[in-house]
Amino acid sequence: MNVKPDFSKGVNHAATAPAFLSVWDMHAYYGESYIVQGISFNVHEGEILALLGRNGAGKTSTLRSIARIGDPEVTHGEIWLDHQPLHKMSSHEASQVGLGLVPEDRRIIPGLTVEENLKLAQIAPPIGWSIERLYDLFPRLGERRTQEGTTLSGGEQQMLAIARALARDIKVLLLDEPYEGLAPVIVDEIEKTLTVIKEQGITTVIVEQNAVRALQLADRAVILDTGGIVFDGTAAEVLENEELRSEYLAI
Repeated sequence: MNVKPDFSKGVNHAATAPAFLSVWDMHAYYGESYIVQGISFNVHEGEILALLGRNGAGKTSTLRSIARIGDPEVTHGEIWLDHQPLHKMSSHEASQVGLGLVPEDRRIIPGLTVEENLKLAQIAPPIGWSIERLYDLFPRLGERRTQEGTTLSGGEQQMLAIARALARDIKVLLLDEPYEGLAPVIVDEIEKTLTVIKEQGITTVIVEQNAVRALQLADRAVILDTGGIVFDGTAAEVLENEELRSEYLAI
């Protein structure tokens, strides 16, 4: 029986747990701009990793590079998900092997209802959670299933974006600024949802400017500064290290 590491004790298992998502010496450019500068880190199965840093540190670019969006262009390095070489794949192929990206702008499709947005995500395999199971996770979406997705509140649109990712059969969920512009009570709801997702064995990487909330949720943290990694350890270590937070997170 494969026993997964217990990340709840605040111990850094990076040296002992097998990597589920592994980024090795990744370099990426927007045109001539060198954005991602030799980043390497591991994420373990069932773990929540907070990818943090000041504005312009390269967080979103790192997520987009992992998701194989093509912009920025990855020029060197390897990205592995459950023994699959993402660095050799397109974004569509990466999605098929279990990578789900929820971008900062959420990408809700105009003109479609909540339910149509979800059904469209399941138009081709691999299919993930059922529509009804998603409504159990997000009761608000069930109540608004016939409402056009782009007319939802910001928090409800974020829920729809996460639900749409889960409508696919994903192994890793990449979240870019999921709390942005949301009231604290809605952030609470999103966090509860991410805890449920973790209990289902899904691995999550979260980029978030609200670093304290992200750290309180996460098992481990990676901090970026000007395109490179300056810290890789437990979330608890960052919360306890005032000097580290002040220098790289301004908190």
